[in-house]
This record gives sequence, structure tokens and C-alpha cells, in this order.
Amino acid sequence: MSLNHGRDLTAMPGPSMIPDRVLRAMHRAAPDIYGEPLIGMTATVMADLKRLAGTAGAVAVYIGNGHAVWEASVANLFTPGDRVLVLSTGRFGLSWAETARRMGIAVEVMDFGFRAAADPARLEARLRADREGVPLKAVLTVQTDTASGVRNDVAALRAAIDAAGHPALFAVDCIASLGCEPFEMDALGVDVMLAACQKGLMTPPGIAFTFHGARAEAARIPCQSPYWDWGPRTAPEEYYQQFCGTAPTHHLFGLREALDMLLEEEGLGNAWRRHGVFARAIWAAVETWGGALELNIADPRLRSHAVTTIRTAPGLATRLRAWCAEAAGLTLGVGLCGPDQDRDSLFRIGHMGHLNPPTMLGALATIEAGLEALGAPRDAGALEAAARVIARAGDSLPKSPDGG
Repeated sequence: MSLNHGRDLTAMPGPSMIPDRVLRAMHRAAPDIYGEPLIGMTATVMADLKRLAGTAGAVAVYIGNGHAVWEASVANLFTPGDRVLVLSTGRFGLSWAETARRMGIAVEVMDFGFRAAADPARLEARLRADREGVPLKAVLTVQTDTASGVRNDVAALRAAIDAAGHPALFAVDCIASLGCEPFEMDALGVDVMLAACQKGLMTPPGIAFTFHGARAEAARIPCQSPYWDWGPRTAPEEYYQQFCGTAPTHHLFGLREALDMLLEEEGLGNAWRRHGVFARAIWAAVETWGGALELNIADPRLRSHAVTTIRTAPGLATRLRAWCAEAAGLTLGVGLCGPDQDRDSLFRIGHMGHLNPPTMLGALATIEAGLEALGAPRDAGALEAAARVIARAGDSLPKSPDGG
């Protein structure tokens, strides 16, 4: 018998759960793509995207996904033969590296494996050694790798580049983390940042963004692709040039609603804190379960606040995901890994975007039920441990006049 006859719950690291308000905002007839209402609304979206990223630089919006903006960043900054250094901490840095390599860029990968963050000391040493021939033009990395669940210290990596006195651009993929993790592009000294709408921004997949500052603008090359070219998108003479054609109208409607929820109603700082609470609640549950489950990233300081990767006994992750989906309507993230990892023994919990305690604790309780149904060894008290984290966070909330 399946108990899955209510509203399904998504706890995978993108697409994240879409608020009903965002869906309602998108549920309308197509607008006049030459009319002022759409043009004016788009201007507010562009301004708020820059506010979200913490930058006074330029933003380009593409009809596409994360892979699209990997390619856009390469097409605008590098020519065949340019050298770049990619810091890999899971899977997605390697994917960005492969995109650049296929576009003719000379890519060097510094791979930190699947269970560690990028080491600023190693980066500094490598850049200090880059003294002969054509220098590295850029350092590319991710803030959060959604495969491993690691969170790189962007400020420390920027400091390493500065300490080495190297002129390389610094480009950071925040596709999984924007809106979930503290990030302020200009304050961190990031030259290029990439993001997409389907994770912390709570909008269905379909649009993605590049942000770039003055140093990246100065380093731009003549882009051979009219579609990827930053120029018309960031300084359009006519509205349609922002999208190289018809605007993604309904995604813009949805994103406008999501940005209102995130920036105006909750506040970005509160959203960052909320994601931190839910991350710690999940970690507390997994650490209490023990037994057949283990957090992929041991050091809490290096764990993402948007996604948690969990290791299990051989094959348990795949069986647990299947039970949760079929019997209970909970979708967990598949294991994404490299050749030295067993994907059937990894699963991921996405805790990004539109979440509250009932959804988060409901997901953990369903995982507990799945572990029980599968006879997986574990210790008791995981749900209580998660609830305590949330309760402590609630202690700071304002109390009613009667003390309740």
C-alpha cells in the first residue's frame, strides 16, 4: 500500500519547491512583448538581481540553465589558447572545466576531491609559481558544489589570489547557493558570478544569469556568438536585445514574485539565517542517526547551507530514495559523483528556497520512516535533535504580550 495520496514534497537540490504565489504569477496570458508594463517590470527585475548579488556591475539574463551560463562566461572572457585554473570540489567545477576545454581553452584543474573544500594555501602557491609564459587568465570555482555538498570559502580564495599578487580574474558559480548562502559579489572581490532561477530563487528552471564587474568588463573579448554576447544584453539599445529575441515573459513574472518574497518580505539576511538553521537541523539528524548514514563533509564550517550530501551503507541510498518517493511522496536528490564514488550509496537533501519547519521536519520524519521500513541500523533521537535546532532558533523570535 502506498501512503502517497497527498501533496508531494520535493527535497532535492533543484528544482526546488515552487511557491504557489510564483506559480500564480506565471499563470496568465502572454503579454505584449513591446509594451511598457513588461519593459518596466524587467527593469525592476534586473535591478533586484544586482541587489541580490551584491554588485554594482552588470547582469545578463539568458534563457537557459547553469550549463548555459558556464558557456556564456567562457564565450565573453576567453579565446582559444587562454589558460584558466579550475578549483574542483565535487562535480560541477569539473563540468565548467569541460565546457571551457571544449571551447578551446587550456584548462588546468586543481582537484580537491569529493570530501574537501578548495585549499587557499594551495591556490596561492600555484599562482606564485605562475611566472613564466602566458599567465593564467582566471580562477574558476563554485561556492557550493551540489554533488558533494561542500561550501568553498570564497573570501579566503580571493585573499589567496591577492596574496600571490596574481592578475587572474576570479569567477564563482553560485547556481546552487544564491539566496541561500551569504554572498556579496563586490565586497568579496569576485569578478564574475553565475546563477540560475531554479534553486534559491524558487522559480521553475529556464533562466540563468551572469554578473560581471569592472575588471571582467575590461578583460572582455569580442564575443563570436551573438547569443552569448554580454554587450547587447547588458547595454541594450532596444528591449529585445536583453534576451537576444523574445523575452522569457512568464519566467520574468515568476521571478519578480520570488524576488519580492526574498528581498522585500523576508529580507535577504533573514533568508540566509533561515537556510543556516535548516542545514544545522539536517546535520543534527544525520549525526544522531549514525549507523548506516554519514555526512559527506565532516567539517561543519565547510558544509553547504543549501544541500547536504549523505553517505550510506552500500546500496541503501537508492533503496531509501525509492521508498520515500513511492510510499510517501518525498523526492530526495540522487547521488551525483565521480568515478571513485558509489552513487547507490549517496543521496542528497536539498534545503533551499521555499522551506519552513513543517516541510523540513516532514522530510526528515519521512526519511526516518524509510530507514525503519528498510531495516537500516541507526540510533534513536534524530528528529528530536533536529527539532531542538529549530526550537533554539525560534527562541529569538518576538514573544506575544502575554508571554506566549
